Amino acid sequence: MTYTSRGSVIMFVGKGGVGKTTCAATAALHSATSGKHTLALSTDATPSLSHIFEITDKSRPTRVQDSLYINELGVEEVKEMWDKKFGRDVYSVFSSFVAIDYEDFVEFMTSILPGLSDEFMVDYIRETSVKGKYGTIVWDTAPLGQTLALLKTPALLAEHLRMAPRIYSKLRFGQSSREPVLDILKRWENLSATNMAFLRSGVRFNLVTIPEALAVEQLEAIFHELNQYGLRVEQLIINNVIKEDGSEFLLTKSRQQQHYIKLIYDRYSNLPIIELPMFPSEVKGLERLQEVERVLFATG
Repeated sequence: MTYTSRGSVIMFVGKGGVGKTTCAATAALHSATSGKHTLALSTDATPSLSHIFEITDKSRPTRVQDSLYINELGVEEVKEMWDKKFGRDVYSVFSSFVAIDYEDFVEFMTSILPGLSDEFMVDYIRETSVKGKYGTIVWDTAPLGQTLALLKTPALLAEHLRMAPRIYSKLRFGQSSREPVLDILKRWENLSATNMAFLRSGVRFNLVTIPEALAVEQLEAIFHELNQYGLRVEQLIINNVIKEDGSEFLLTKSRQQQHYIKLIYDRYSNLPIIELPMFPSEVKGLERLQEVERVLFATG
């Protein structure tokens, strides 16, 4: 099955260790080679795009080659986004009844509150997409459990806002902005809604898995969770498929994999499915990525 790139935002999701970054890097390379100004973006707390592209330049975004750039968002970048968007506003709400320094407050909000860092990463990607500088943004996500946490943020926020009038009605105004507290919280809720709409309509979800028991069993839960939020997987990639049967060890592993591969095809026959072979060498550097590209974007 051919993997087709139509531009926009392409997201690779999956459990840890299945090869999301390899697929994301390959898709970004293909997009750039096709002439599109492309950004490969990682929101993993332990990103490896730089490693795969063999980039040592610490500036962000970093140019890999003509039309191809990479960026890796970490905790510090999230703090900057928080500060720029709503940091001072929301701080003015909380500081009305909690004695806390702003820096400590930002640390708490961006590293402890579930889903918030992901929320602002989504917002950054949405804004980058809207600016139109890149024809394609390829999004290498964190392991799936962390990525799905961002989907729960709007629901958590909605529940908070349901109780907010009772909590904040006596505060009336933020201490620093003098804007009504509920107006500040409503703007935050609107941001969440905007970002969810972006995920539904502006992002192409590609799910990466491997042909092993646990990974295959987890697929049902992944599809269920995504469907709950109106998010549809466009393509399913089975990575590390053993094609070589020259040794007894590989032959045995290959036979085990075939059982799980068949399950995937039987259960998800409505989706385009691509098999990526297990490569003999570590996928690292442009030459190795081009080998993966020839398979992932095969024309026949």
